[in-house]
Amino acid sequence: MAVKVTYLGHATFKLVSPEGKTFLIDPWLNGNPACPESEKKQSAVDVIVCTHGHGDHIGDAVEVIRAHQPKVVGIYELASWLGKQGAKNILPMNKGGSQMVEGVKITMVHAVHSCGIQEDDGSTIYGGEACGYVLEFSDGLRIYHAGDTAVFADMQIISDLYEPDVAMLPIGDLFTMGPREAAYAIEMLEPRVVIPMHFGTFPVLTGKPEELEAVAAEFDFEMLTMKPGEEHTLDAEKLEMVNE
Repeated sequence: MAVKVTYLGHATFKLVSPEGKTFLIDPWLNGNPACPESEKKQSAVDVIVCTHGHGDHIGDAVEVIRAHQPKVVGIYELASWLGKQGAKNILPMNKGGSQMVEGVKITMVHAVHSCGIQEDDGSTIYGGEACGYVLEFSDGLRIYHAGDTAVFADMQIISDLYEPDVAMLPIGDLFTMGPREAAYAIEMLEPRVVIPMHFGTFPVLTGKPEELEAVAAEFDFEMLTMKPGEEHTLDAEKLEMVNE
């Protein structure tokens, strides 16, 4: 039993649970220049998990919902909006709360970022607050997807309460924390594995994994820099990473 993780570029990940359920975090596929062509259409999605309402995180949420009718996890306002777009299985929640979804315990945690949903007419509506998630799988593996965020002191609470094994952290700078701030986050979170995200998609996202590795060299963790389309299997007991 293990969790399969596929990086689809930017902040989008596909996770397959030990039970074979597919979770899609921040579904941005067709407009995502980093997403491989082979991954732009998903054959099966059981759950989508949305950190906030910006287009580079929910750009394909509506299309995925209409194609697969997955369960939809998001902060209340965003989940409600997706319900109005055709989602029949919304599971709204808020920060500090947890719920079981297809055998995975999902806890919504804080993030420091804006959250507006851009409508087709160009107007922006309130989408609740941005958030992150800790996903705990049946084999005990705990993955923290930070969403778009600055570093913040309460990451220490996330570490103390949820003890994530894997931290998916934005490092691109400008719209999120950069490598220096991400290193500070690593010091607080103490994950065993760090997966950098939200970098290099556009020229303005200048933070690089090697910069993070350099400024965080004193901390005890393994860097897993994934290329878009790359799949790894995470062993919960040993956290062995097998390149598929």
